[in-house]
Amino acid sequence: MKFEQTNELKEFNQLYKELDEMYHIIALNAGLSDSAFLILYTILENGGGCLQKDIAAMYSISKQTINSSIKNLEKQGYLESKPGKGHDKHLFLTAAGQAFADERIIPVMQLENDIFQEMPPEEISEFLRLTRKYIAIYRKKFNHLLNGRNES
Repeated sequence: MKFEQTNELKEFNQLYKELDEMYHIIALNAGLSDSAFLILYTILENGGGCLQKDIAAMYSISKQTINSSIKNLEKQGYLESKPGKGHDKHLFLTAAGQAFADERIIPVMQLENDIFQEMPPEEISEFLRLTRKYIAIYRKKFNHLLNGRNES
């Protein structure tokens, strides 16, 4: 079967990959894997500790990948985990982790805030509305695709 992408889809994919690559470079420049960067980012975003399983679910990253990154962050002295219910781990920044995050993660969060500050409120609303719409349509078609395959 031959499939030809629309120019819009090609551009969207290129933009998505470009943004993803910038975050990848940020993580590498900080000496982190992408998943380690996301762990630290999420802990800061949540204002303190968070659960390992929540990070895995939020970013659709396997628990094994998250667990591996947690172990590396603990070895670096940036993170400590405390047991929760069952196998849940609550993750917290150490003092060294907070200092590292202040230097390497918070500037990225500030950059993201600055981008939205440069956009008029109506553009932000439209951007978010269209992104939500795209994801809702995608989710519906994604579920249909999965359900169609499962029925075969």
